[in-house]
Amino acid sequence: MKYKRILLKLSGESLMGDKQFGIDNNRLAQYATEIKEIADKGVEIGIVIGGGNIFRGIQAVEGGMDRVQGDYMGMLATVINSMALQSALEGKGMQTRLLTAIKMEEIAETFIRRRAVRHLEKGRVVIFGAGTGNPYFTTDSAASLRAIEIEADVVLKGTRVDGIYNADPEKDKTATKFDTISFDDVYAKGLNVMDLTAFTLCKENELPIIVFNMDKPGTLLKVVAGEKMGTLVS
Repeated sequence: MKYKRILLKLSGESLMGDKQFGIDNNRLAQYATEIKEIADKGVEIGIVIGGGNIFRGIQAVEGGMDRVQGDYMGMLATVINSMALQSALEGKGMQTRLLTAIKMEEIAETFIRRRAVRHLEKGRVVIFGAGTGNPYFTTDSAASLRAIEIEADVVLKGTRVDGIYNADPEKDKTATKFDTISFDDVYAKGLNVMDLTAFTLCKENELPIIVFNMDKPGTLLKVVAGEKMGTLVS
């Protein structure tokens, strides 16, 4: 395996599968299978998952809700998704730990960096819930921050498309894909990889990002093994 310790970032929307809302159990089971494949190879895995399939803080603001309140509700949505993923992983026989940025002692451990690293060293899959614990920060930012804190080799951003394109491939059939691209080129071209806070964190800490299609079975294993899949930002 090319990467020994990874931070896998999943979107909440991806958990919906073909549904309009909530969690698709088939999609959850598929992700658990993919993650088990790389865990069985000895890869240390941290995971951050969004909450957009349940609640988005930004949408709440559009409806007239207070932004801070909306963001905290979004953080709780990520915990629901994290618990669902934790259950699916444990159903496959994996050891997991859920660490949250907001104290929820009955259901999860509170995030402490050294504890998280220790869990990883013991071969447990560590899921980081509740974002950074602060409003105005996305789960992309949480993924970048946790990746840096646990000294991950790479951030793997699982999406519905197989990399970064010069236009939206779901809308523009002529869009061309980048196999590799520099952080500076992403800025210059105005490409939407992660939000700027998350992206800048990775750039400043020289942490590569790979954007790939998580919905295509077997791709995660190939990415971790070092095969040229998706788009590498470095």
